[in-house]
Amino acid sequence: MSLSSPPAFNFSVLPSNLIPGDANPPWMSKGDNAWQLVAATLVGLQSVPGLIILYGGAVKKKWAVNSAFMVLYAFACVLLCWVCWGYRMSFGEKLIPIWGKIDVALEQDYLFQKAFLGMFPNATMVFFQFVFAAITLVLIAGALLGRMNFYAWMLFVPLWLTFSYTFGAYTIWSSNGWLSVNGIIDYSGGYVIHLSSGVAGFTAAYWVGPRSTKDRERFPPNNILLMLAGAGLLWMGWSGFNGGDPYAANIDASLAVLNTHVAAATSLLTWLILDVIFFGKPSVIGAVQGMITGLVAITPAAGVIQGWAAIAVGLCSGSIPWFTMMVVHKKSELLQKVDDTMAVFHTHAVAGCLGGLLTGLFAHPRLCYLFYGYYNNYYGLFYGLHDGQAHKGLRQMGLQLLGILFIVVVNVVMTSLICLLVQLIVPLRMSEEDMEIGDEAAHGEEAYAIWGQGDRLEKSAGFSDTAAGAAKSSYNTSRSQVEMV
Repeated sequence: MSLSSPPAFNFSVLPSNLIPGDANPPWMSKGDNAWQLVAATLVGLQSVPGLIILYGGAVKKKWAVNSAFMVLYAFACVLLCWVCWGYRMSFGEKLIPIWGKIDVALEQDYLFQKAFLGMFPNATMVFFQFVFAAITLVLIAGALLGRMNFYAWMLFVPLWLTFSYTFGAYTIWSSNGWLSVNGIIDYSGGYVIHLSSGVAGFTAAYWVGPRSTKDRERFPPNNILLMLAGAGLLWMGWSGFNGGDPYAANIDASLAVLNTHVAAATSLLTWLILDVIFFGKPSVIGAVQGMITGLVAITPAAGVIQGWAAIAVGLCSGSIPWFTMMVVHKKSELLQKVDDTMAVFHTHAVAGCLGGLLTGLFAHPRLCYLFYGYYNNYYGLFYGLHDGQAHKGLRQMGLQLLGILFIVVVNVVMTSLICLLVQLIVPLRMSEEDMEIGDEAAHGEEAYAIWGQGDRLEKSAGFSDTAAGAAKSSYNTSRSQVEMV
């Protein structure tokens, strides 16, 4: 028997589009790389413009600009921090079991190397993971709308990304992380993103304090249609949110996308039915909340559970967070005291915990193998009991509970420390006078130049004399036409 190496593969027999080259190394899959970039872009669109529009439409008119701008700022700030140090702290070499070493992700040689998972380059992975980090900060903003000092938010974003998000990402998602190595299941961020943002948002809301009494008593959306447009972008963007996490354009990605939408639709309808039964009217805002809780709860399970289980997740996510928001919240002194503007605690912390626990129940060993590549290492409790592997199912539930505990402790502690630090530099909240005014006080701009208020645009920073004159002329002409009618 010859011990010589097999002959090298003759790439010339391949179609021209599959022949490796300097820009297409042999290890890279063009299809996987293309899907990963598309998935990342879909997730990015959930924040910009998705949550910009949702927040901007869901708050009072006087807070529309400030709410939308908190999202835009966070998105930009996270990206710069991510490539300079955040990515390598979350997915780089191990410093300690729950944190990576600080390093940059900017050099050409590094970005062109194969990513730690998947058949695409680091450049693609850095971008894909960035949009997840960004939306986590954007979700935290939802708990703080309507009173947080924008300068405090500018400091909070890079600090929280560095000293809170990176811990969760490395521990649960990095291939060297403590809980990742032990076998926790968080398919696409039920813990790292949603539970983190819900707990951190609630904690930060405690330190920042409540909105003005007038805003707390009455805070109607200024544009429900815009809010629905943002919600639609959020829903459709979840195809990339969950569909991109197998890091391949494969059958598991297809399953994850379908399960995601099935759970979201089921949750929306469940919430809607409960609103009709107990309040007598189908609430549009309630339907959006139900949609969000369904998307959050399915996230840790999307590609590792069967279709019937996705419906079960939707039923639970449309009812349990509804109960905590509509019943428990009104009876809890702590929940009443903390002013969580967009109910992020219920829609993300409660729904994220719920999704993590349901994953521990419904995770299918075969589907876990398709996702993780290890057979019999990940076992939902129901399948463990069915297959005589109860100890594996119980171990999985234990890990899911441990993950919840870890994320809650890290975020309560780190978010509190960051808020206390920021408070030493700038006030965490706006003054009472500025909160009465809103956008004009914070940014010198307002969302809508409607009749009777268009002249305020003249005072806005960056609004030219020519533009102001044109606006006033247009206003006067329209007013004259109305008076003639």
